[in-house]
Amino acid sequence: MDKIENYSPSANLLLNRVILVTGAGQGLGRAAALAYANHGATVILHGRKVKKLEAVYDEIEALGKAQALIYPLDLEKAEDKDYATLAQAIVEQLGRLDGILHNAALLPGLSPLEHQSVAQFRSLLQVNLIARFAVTKACLPLLKTSPDASVIMTTNSHGLNPSAYWGGFAVANAGIHALMKIQADEWETLPNLRMNSIVPGIVNSPQRIMTHPGEVKQTMRRPEDLMATYLYLMGPDSKGVSGQTISC
Repeated sequence: MDKIENYSPSANLLLNRVILVTGAGQGLGRAAALAYANHGATVILHGRKVKKLEAVYDEIEALGKAQALIYPLDLEKAEDKDYATLAQAIVEQLGRLDGILHNAALLPGLSPLEHQSVAQFRSLLQVNLIARFAVTKACLPLLKTSPDASVIMTTNSHGLNPSAYWGGFAVANAGIHALMKIQADEWETLPNLRMNSIVPGIVNSPQRIMTHPGEVKQTMRRPEDLMATYLYLMGPDSKGVSGQTISC
């Protein structure tokens, strides 16, 4: 962990790499997209709200780095064909993919299990877990052709230590940890592929504001404060690190 905390990425760490960031419109996704772009990557900005993605796109343009791409997709409604279309669009427009940051999440609010409907539970699993599996699977042929591909799952501590009122969100995050471990094991014989998870902890993000509205946000870490970890796991310096859960 000390290696990550003291990590200082090179300016061109991600030069010529193509990275897909889901949930790139705000919070950690936005910060990571900017960090990846600032270190040389061509970033594909995924999200549900085009206006937010356009704002991040403009921020990357202002950096004077590689031009980003915008790919809006509602993961709650996505089906197999939509994930296949995403992968095909990457092939046609960029021809390669070197990394995925799974950061998109759905958390409508905290409530007892008895108050969560089947439809709500299904949506939580769909966005937070199933979509991550589906995007990775659809993009796997591209990742396999990369000399060094990294997939990162942003997850939540309640997936490791479930507690009351976190319901389907915690269940989905527990599934993310299992999914990451399974996929990392299956990629063990493929040295160019790796997958890890990041548990951000307490950070001033839109999700945290919703679940803990009474906290003093000015005393929290900002998403930008965690970017050394996101850069380390996405870049070549972490080659060989796989199947790990890093708590910030």
